Amino acid sequence: MTSIAHTLDHTTEPRAVGLVTSTLTITRRTALRYVRTPQLILMATLQMSLFFLIYRYMFGGSIHTGSIPYVDYLVPGFVATGVLFSGIGAAVATAEDVEHGFVDRLRSLPIPRSSVLAARAIADTAILALASAVTVAIAFAVGFRLHGSVLQGLAAFGLVVLFGFAFEWLFVTMGLFAGNAQAAQGMGMIVFPLAFVSSAYVVVSSMPGWLQVFARYQPLTPMVDSVRALTLGSQAKAELGHPSSYYIVRALVWAAAILVVSVPLAVARYRRG
Repeated sequence: MTSIAHTLDHTTEPRAVGLVTSTLTITRRTALRYVRTPQLILMATLQMSLFFLIYRYMFGGSIHTGSIPYVDYLVPGFVATGVLFSGIGAAVATAEDVEHGFVDRLRSLPIPRSSVLAARAIADTAILALASAVTVAIAFAVGFRLHGSVLQGLAAFGLVVLFGFAFEWLFVTMGLFAGNAQAAQGMGMIVFPLAFVSSAYVVVSSMPGWLQVFARYQPLTPMVDSVRALTLGSQAKAELGHPSSYYIVRALVWAAAILVVSVPLAVARYRRG
């Protein structure tokens, strides 16, 4: 904390640090924290991969998804909803920075308020991307196959990272409001029903009618279906009912809505202290 504050203090003479410079400096500090504590990266990656293998082998045989092999149905949904598993870490880390006084030190520096929060979101999105990439590699090893082009597969992965960035801001906001790590972890669990009451693990039409309404119109379902549509390639419209563009547009609207709400709320909370 002392080194980054010294760097920013030195850079701010004689004028305030710009948004990009301060964001990159604080992002570097956050990244170094992960490098110096590799178990944080290991646990985030291992947890996501283990949960995937549990779903793949324990539940795959009893869940039917029509003509799509369950592993091909599961992987896009699991990777897309994995943003929630990673996001809780962002909420806890943000709350710890508040609790230990690091945020107070940065508030005293002439840097844009949003840079502190943006740095946290960027660094944790990078960890999410790494964990997702490892999970995808394991998925290919246990039977997952891409039915679309390589470009569509990369686009699907890019969407996951984008959704993760939006949700990271939501979890950063939770961490600021929580005030301590224990409360932040508890608040982060609130969003987990979104993962399970969605199209991530089972077909929505298999749910009770009243639950289908919630599952279809909550944010994770179009996000999952957009990723799934890209991995299914030419089969997407026949299997899901709409072309991939239908789901991608809705998913991007949800991601934008999450950012529009979370970013100003997080910045306002940060300014109030």
